[in-house]
Amino acid sequence: MKNALIKKIQDKSAVIGIVGLGYVGLPLMLRFAEVGYKVLGFDIDKSKVDALNEGRSYIEHIGAASIAEARSRGFEATTDFSRAPEADTLILCVPTPLNKYREPDLSFVLDTMDSLVPYLREGHLVSLESTTYPGTTDEELLPRIESRGFKVGENAFLVYSPEREDPGNPNFTTRTIPKVCGGYSPACQEIGVALYSAVIDKVVPVSSTRAAEMTKLLENIHRAVNIGLVNEMKIVADKMGIDIHEVIRAAATKPFGFVPYYPGPDLGGHCIPIDPFYLTWKAREYGVNTRFIELAGEVNAAMPDYVVSKIAAALNTRKKAINGSKILVLGIAYKKNVDDMRESPSVMLMEKLRDLDAEIAYSDPHVPVFPKMREHRFDLSSVPLSVSTLAEYDCVLLATDHDKFDYALIRANAQLIVDSRGKYLEPMDNIIKA
Repeated sequence: MKNALIKKIQDKSAVIGIVGLGYVGLPLMLRFAEVGYKVLGFDIDKSKVDALNEGRSYIEHIGAASIAEARSRGFEATTDFSRAPEADTLILCVPTPLNKYREPDLSFVLDTMDSLVPYLREGHLVSLESTTYPGTTDEELLPRIESRGFKVGENAFLVYSPEREDPGNPNFTTRTIPKVCGGYSPACQEIGVALYSAVIDKVVPVSSTRAAEMTKLLENIHRAVNIGLVNEMKIVADKMGIDIHEVIRAAATKPFGFVPYYPGPDLGGHCIPIDPFYLTWKAREYGVNTRFIELAGEVNAAMPDYVVSKIAAALNTRKKAINGSKILVLGIAYKKNVDDMRESPSVMLMEKLRDLDAEIAYSDPHVPVFPKMREHRFDLSSVPLSVSTLAEYDCVLLATDHDKFDYALIRANAQLIVDSRGKYLEPMDNIIKA
């Protein structure tokens, strides 16, 4: 059965099922379709399914032309999980957020798997790509698959291959980003490597699903810890009257032993603010206290309050309070040049300022209307930037430094700018660095 599935993958007769058609699943679908596979996409959001089947995209950096091309190659999206037997592989690309207690929320993974279990058949390969703690694939997915009477490694197959996406980054694509893959058994590993090797330039096999799960966590914990370090350095440097961005630029000239990380108003995106807590939660099961990771989390989580304090101090010098002030937030995506709002620190800042009775507006060329979010609600649309609109606000907060912003226009016409991204290099009376 293993050899038969590998042969179907190699001759491109395998049907690729992708479950979850968001920032991870959609680029993966496009790549499989591009090389000649028939792809069947599953999602519980009917509006997404309808958009894709009509050749439309709902992600800014993925054009409608790419969706239309995939459709011409046989791609189809559906909300009907009973069609899972049509696919030979089922690749799960669903969210893994935290709950309100900052504990792993596997409900999307488990609910998705439970929806698929009745329709699993012999020969299926299940691949989990969602970031999670070591043991999830073996402890949660394996027993669900085997509840149908299958023997994983013999007549059903299971791998973990963590997503590595950087939305909006033109220098790295699904094809060129190396893909880590760990199988439950050697047979599972062999099939997983065959599957991803068909569409990814370099596949990196590891010894187990747990090693693959830990790899993904290490990648993002590495970033979270170093960002926590540089955020702490920013606060120290600010107290000393030193520009931390100048220091980072100078340190980055060292050709060895230093990697530049940049401070900001907090962590954002679907990985870095969340993934470290998946490991700290699981580590407690083994009696390990991950103090280093948790300390970095505390530092990063405190950054929105630091930025708000800088806004309050800056307004105070102009004999104004946050209460009643009109504040324009520039950029509400979690990083520049994308429309991705997941875990955006800008939204946290907007909520904190609103709670202090500021009058909040935002401008973001990538997010024309504030989207519906699970935990955050604003009935706002993006404000176009002009000489007159900028002058209306008591404070302009640069939260996400999109390239599309006219920074000279902003500098010349804003009464007060609080720059949390280090965009403005030259000191000016109306610019406060935060």
